[in-house]
Amino acid sequence: MTRSTNGPFRVLPGRADDEWLLLDVASADPAYLPRASLPNVSVGNRIAGELAWDGEEPALVDATVETDTRFRFRRTDEPIFEAARTCFETARAEGEAMNSRVTYGTDRNPNGVVYTFADGPGSPDLFSAFRGGHKPLDPLVARAAEGADPPFSVWILAPHEPFVAVYIVLDPDGLLERTMADTYD
Repeated sequence: MTRSTNGPFRVLPGRADDEWLLLDVASADPAYLPRASLPNVSVGNRIAGELAWDGEEPALVDATVETDTRFRFRRTDEPIFEAARTCFETARAEGEAMNSRVTYGTDRNPNGVVYTFADGPGSPDLFSAFRGGHKPLDPLVARAAEGADPPFSVWILAPHEPFVAVYIVLDPDGLLERTMADTYD
């Protein structure tokens, strides 16, 4: 008996370099596929399609990319940008574990949304939780899409700070994206 699940799915890195993790956007249920079965996607893409199980391994049927949003997961030694540091310090002062802040370009238009999540000793590794789909990023991306149209560029950064930053860059071809790539790629 074949069972199936219809997407959309978010593409994340798998447990190994030759594997994709497809995270059901609605339920956050994971499915692992060989990268060879879905070669023309990037981490962070949102795809439509049907996962069908005819045994242990799922197969993806009729997959199409819905949005070309890209996720970049980086553990970094680079200094974290001031908007993230300020966002975290505000959360800490208010006794909160998470905070968000809209960032603006020199033209005073919104160019991104930064989220910071406290990540200290004794707590789960949030960076790994985001990367492995255990803590889905789709609610944050959906919130950003309420004021701007995807695709976005999403940077998940684990600096040498007591927090993880998730920065949703609203224009993946803009100056902010180039600055992020120059700094963290």
